[in-house]
Amino acid sequence: MKHLTIEEFDDAIESGVSLVDFWADWCGPCRMVAPIIEELGETYDGRALIAKVNVDEQAELSSRFAVMSIPTVIIFKDGEEQGRLVGVSPQDEYVRLLEEAM
Repeated sequence: MKHLTIEEFDDAIESGVSLVDFWADWCGPCRMVAPIIEELGETYDGRALIAKVNVDEQAELSSRFAVMSIPTVIIFKDGEEQGRLVGVSPQDEYVRLLEEAM
């Protein structure tokens, strides 16, 4: 699982499909989504970047993408946002967004 910082964010998502989970340690719903994101990281290894951004440590990224509630999961394709899910969603919703972006 890649944990992205502002310094590496743009390079990491610039090509291909990326799923980025905006989260925080203190967030209960974020802890509920974490196992799903971990599993997606294994399932899509080599096909898509599955990454996390800690909103407390990377507030500038949260502002840039207008993340107002967490967890927020954003799907990017070649650096452009393709979709997002806010709050806890079933695993098949994350898979659907990933597959649509691919």
